[in-house]
Amino acid sequence: MMIRPDTLAAIKAGEVDLAFRRWDRPRVVVGTRLRTRVGLLDVTSVDKVAPSRITAEEARRAGASSLVELRRMLEAKADRPVWRVGLRHAGADPREQLRSTVPDADGVSTIRERLDRLDRASAIGPWTRATLAIIDRLPTVRAPELAAELGRDTLSFKRDVRKLKELGLTESLDIGYRLSPRGAAVVDAESGAPRLGRPAAPEGTPLPRIGAPATRALRAEGIWTLEQVRDRGEQELAAMHGVGPIALRFLREALAERGWTFEGQSKIPE
Repeated sequence: MMIRPDTLAAIKAGEVDLAFRRWDRPRVVVGTRLRTRVGLLDVTSVDKVAPSRITAEEARRAGASSLVELRRMLEAKADRPVWRVGLRHAGADPREQLRSTVPDADGVSTIRERLDRLDRASAIGPWTRATLAIIDRLPTVRAPELAAELGRDTLSFKRDVRKLKELGLTESLDIGYRLSPRGAAVVDAESGAPRLGRPAAPEGTPLPRIGAPATRALRAEGIWTLEQVRDRGEQELAAMHGVGPIALRFLREALAERGWTFEGQSKIPE
């Protein structure tokens, strides 16, 4: 279920709790847990509705500016029924904690066995170590470039990287990937020593997922952490090409969660 970044931000903030979709049949059920850039979302209800029965209040709860706007959005695929989906933010993605958990020797052994099983089950042969190695060597590089270097198509490469992400070994960025501390520990254990010259993740709080254009703009200014964002004014960031209102909202909310603000703004009370 695709949800726009601005809508995700509104769901996390508690401003939106409904979505309307035209589907042949429901693609989610009550209890489905969705993983998104703002964390986990729970599906709380799924109901078939007639467009004429949707109310202005429901349109507001779906993030539309008006009932007219929502009905206009639903004009596409008019041959399919409309489904009303209840949504609720359910906290952080547990994979975030998993990524930061460095396994002991037994844990490394278990992970290596999982990787071996993925290799044996693959139609293209062993791929896990090569994928970890290229992400280790080329963090923050776009998936198509990594896939091309391995002689693979982008879609299957990204699908396999998601399997590594499920094990907590990689982290998806707005541009490319990087090994998690857990993934680096496994790679180093297999090689027998820590890799020399591995690019260290910037010290500080990682930026939230703000989209590739905004990420590129901040990187061009040497901004890689939330602490660096805190030292900049909101208008200064907004003036950067690629940093739009949605990216600023994600940054503002990430700062607020820590009691921080943009430079020049009043500090949020403890």
